[in-house]
Amino acid sequence: MSGLPHGIHQPAPREQVRAELVRRARARLQAASSERLIAWIEDCVWNERQRFERAQVAPDVVARIDHLAASLLAKSDAARVDAILALVDVWADEIHGRFSPRAYRAATRVLPSALTALLSARPKHLRDWDLSVERRLRITGEVDVLKELVGEATVVLAPTHVSNLDSPLIGLALYLAGLPPFVYGAGLNLFSNPVMGWWLRRLGAFTVDRTKKSALYKDVLKDYQVWLLTTRHHSLFFPGGTRSRSGLLEGRPKKGLLGAGISAWQEMIVAGRPDADVYVVPLTLSFQLVLEAETLISDHLEEAGKQRFIIVDDEFARPQRVASFARRVLDLDASVVAHFGAPLDCLGNPVSADRAERAEQSVRRRDYVLGADGAVEADPQRDRVYTDRLADALVTAWPKGSVAMSTHLAAWAAWRCMQDGARTADPFRIVRLPVEARRVPKAQLLNRINRALAELRAGAAAGRWPYGFDTDAAGVLARAFDLFGRYHKGRALADHGDVAIVEDAKLCFYYHNRLAHLALEA
Repeated sequence: MSGLPHGIHQPAPREQVRAELVRRARARLQAASSERLIAWIEDCVWNERQRFERAQVAPDVVARIDHLAASLLAKSDAARVDAILALVDVWADEIHGRFSPRAYRAATRVLPSALTALLSARPKHLRDWDLSVERRLRITGEVDVLKELVGEATVVLAPTHVSNLDSPLIGLALYLAGLPPFVYGAGLNLFSNPVMGWWLRRLGAFTVDRTKKSALYKDVLKDYQVWLLTTRHHSLFFPGGTRSRSGLLEGRPKKGLLGAGISAWQEMIVAGRPDADVYVVPLTLSFQLVLEAETLISDHLEEAGKQRFIIVDDEFARPQRVASFARRVLDLDASVVAHFGAPLDCLGNPVSADRAERAEQSVRRRDYVLGADGAVEADPQRDRVYTDRLADALVTAWPKGSVAMSTHLAAWAAWRCMQDGARTADPFRIVRLPVEARRVPKAQLLNRINRALAELRAGAAAGRWPYGFDTDAAGVLARAFDLFGRYHKGRALADHGDVAIVEDAKLCFYYHNRLAHLALEA
């Protein structure tokens, strides 16, 4: 650790990480019955062979699964365990990141000029960089508390997932806030670009192959996450699992990796660690425009949206589209807001902002998992209940940091006007409305925006969400017209004199959904 900035860990040797994940898997497998081992193998073989039918894989991958399938005929459980562990070793090597403190230091040295070029017109003087970027990526919320937590314990950042740009923008937000880098899982498809893949790994990303759906693979991923937390690697985990297709805030987090926090906490208590606590910080991201909105909402509304988990060919996969988005959209003041919410413990309880109170909470919290003899009691059902509570707490926390933006509010108002005109709330019917039915009188639109602004101000005064507007309804609509004309091929809402026309109803629905969680009545 010597010579490294606070919070930056020297990476463990790959062989050590692989050995640790194999050790964890071996302990679990050797405690299992023959029936359970066979069920694990059958599930893995079936899921992997289903995957082979959807995508071309290397012959050695097929051979490993064939070897695993052959172990079903073995006479001993030991042979089955060995076959599973051979696969675990390969997966562990694939998952493990290659974080490099040297690469991180190099990146932070070039970060000002590189990100200025990405997020804004390059300022004439480098000294103008911080102001230039901070105006475009606004950081709000409990940053000071988070700075204390990363020095006391292990922190899991739990963001909403809007775009494939989330991870680099969160990394930038952490850097600007003076926080250490967080490790995070990135979909295997993001590593297809060799340059980006090289940097992703060395700046903290580990690989998550979402096409692998077997229980065995998910167990290895969770083991890796637990190992990261017990070795004090602050981690970023998207509880929603994938980008929101509809534009709605996440309402049903995936709980598998969320449970890693409580597992790591208990392991560290058993080890007698004074820094055993694992804190979870909700992070809400708000974008004026979303790079992949067209593809995401189409996938949501089409039948493919019910079947696909991964979109491999979207706007993020096209460098020219990313460059166009950065140039036309991210060059705007407050185009992205990152709000760090109030921290939670891994059981879903609020964590005090006062250091002394946190220490008392830490002691009392252990009673939830300690038996009468003072030792940690293993209870998977109890832990699932605590994980459910944490998931519910995140769903409650995210809207409190969601910032309503001009594009969201204008699209919301236009969609509601179309609902009234069509006398239906069915989105599938509304997106098929003819253009004549997508013409909204501007006076009607402004009236609805004005009433919504009043609701948003009242909700902000009550502490339900932040208020992000510094203009009236006319200003909101004018800014939305400008933004919608900057990037997307079809505009969600366009200015046509006395009327506004919803040119792309799908996009209008997507941006409308960014405010759906507020249940506005205007």
